[in-house]
Amino acid sequence: GDLDKVVNLLLSLSGRLARVENVLSSLGENGSSEERSSLNEKRKLLAGQHEDARELKENLDRRERVVLEILGNYLSEEQLQDYQHFVKMKSALLIEQRELDDKIKLGQEQLKCLMESL
Repeated sequence: GDLDKVVNLLLSLSGRLARVENVLSSLGENGSSEERSSLNEKRKLLAGQHEDARELKENLDRRERVVLEILGNYLSEEQLQDYQHFVKMKSALLIEQRELDDKIKLGQEQLKCLMESL
């Protein structure tokens, strides 16, 4: 459960941070200093939160190594490898699911804009 939460938190913060940085870079010279300052503050806050989430992930990874060591005393080598594969695939599938959800959301937004333009 912790793995799900931490991976989703990292993905969410990464996405939000990327969006803020994209807006900042697209402002160019046209943006007001107030708007730029607000976005920079938001970027700093998100970067700090992202770093905190990375530390949570590192702690989770350490816990996983401890659990793996304990399981090594009780499981066969094949079972241990299955467990490691499960944990790795779970993270990969969470990331893939998030990417697909984002693509679906983008497609729905584009479809809505197309329907409105007609």
